[in-house]
Amino acid sequence: MNALRTPDKRFERLLDYPFAPHYVEVEGLRMHYVDEGPSDASPVLMMHGEPSWSYLYRHMIPICAAAGHRVIAPDLIGFGKSDKPTDINAYSYQSHMDWMQAFLEQTDLQNITLVCQDWGSLLGLRLASGKSGAVPSHRCG
Repeated sequence: MNALRTPDKRFERLLDYPFAPHYVEVEGLRMHYVDEGPSDASPVLMMHGEPSWSYLYRHMIPICAAAGHRVIAPDLIGFGKSDKPTDINAYSYQSHMDWMQAFLEQTDLQNITLVCQDWGSLLGLRLASGKSGAVPSHRCG
């Protein structure tokens, strides 16, 4: 799939966004996520909506991480530091579900506390229900 990748330089010196980038590959696309806090702690998955990205949670991430949680905040494909497919038809609800399912499988998150907004709610709640079209390898609590 053809996609655009925003140069890292465009994200330098963002106000209140000091987080190191992390990436996974989903269906040939690079998906960015923030991963802060203890790696062995129960994760808080923060899912943004449109037209935002993980920057939305920049003030919440440090608070949750300081409270001892592992905070995971992905940028949906097409947003933020994630790749942006050039074909408008790639941006379907099912595509986002498939990309997030692949993300969760690769990160192997367990006992997730879900924080979501807008489209992140539509995707996250379906993933939490286990009705995403695949047997989830994760559990939301």
